[in-house]
Amino acid sequence: MFNVNTINQWLASHAMPWAVNITLALLIFLVGRIAVKWAIKLIDKVLVKANVDTILIDFIKAIAHAVLLLFVVVASLNKLGVDTTSLVALLGAAGLAIGLSLQGSLQNFAAGVMLLVFRPFKAGDMIEAAGTSGVVEQITIFTCKLRTGDNKEVIVPNKSIYEGNIINYSARDTRRVDMSFGIGYQSDLKKAKSVLEEVVRAHPLVLAEPVPLVAVSALADSSVNFVVRPWAKTADYWTVFYEINEQVKLRFDQEGIEIPFPQMDIHIQKVS
Repeated sequence: MFNVNTINQWLASHAMPWAVNITLALLIFLVGRIAVKWAIKLIDKVLVKANVDTILIDFIKAIAHAVLLLFVVVASLNKLGVDTTSLVALLGAAGLAIGLSLQGSLQNFAAGVMLLVFRPFKAGDMIEAAGTSGVVEQITIFTCKLRTGDNKEVIVPNKSIYEGNIINYSARDTRRVDMSFGIGYQSDLKKAKSVLEEVVRAHPLVLAEPVPLVAVSALADSSVNFVVRPWAKTADYWTVFYEINEQVKLRFDQEGIEIPFPQMDIHIQKVS
């Protein structure tokens, strides 16, 4: 038979402390989970008010939830008397190993975060980056999806975009349309300039301000070259470019102004 005093001593020295520790550990875990949920909600509100991208908000919330919950678990285990020092060291070593093995992915992630925070472009913008040009369809943590002019889908790693130059053609409301036209040396220079100015001014999508530029840019080998630089709304850029090119050709033909092609005069001298 068990000695009552022995049982009481065992309960007082072992069972009761363990029961208290288990209860406190469970309490720490339950309260900690509630605190983590409140913290995540607070983080969400702060990021939403700061107009942070939804993709980045979701990712930050996921990372914060995992880290905070890990602290809660460690605190609970520590209350149970578990040596958490070795556990933390093991988790740190595992994190380092995973980080080294996913170095490229982490670089893409870091670049994705920077793109989402600083927003050099947004979905719907026409950009040129990493040797590719197209309309941005989607920005994720690791890649950007572009749609090219011929309707191809291109997936570009964020690291490649962020490390190079980014040209955003949609960032401004207006753009300058740069064109060049050449006429023959025998053609009337002033007449040609007047025709170019008339064509540009008559186009309904060309903006009055800034004033379009029509000027002689070069006396080339076979032609006198003009630069024509009207301004248009960004959405009208290609319409203005294509239509003015067509109208200039038609007007030059109508006015008898020659658009020369490269040519070379060869003189042959016969030696007796």
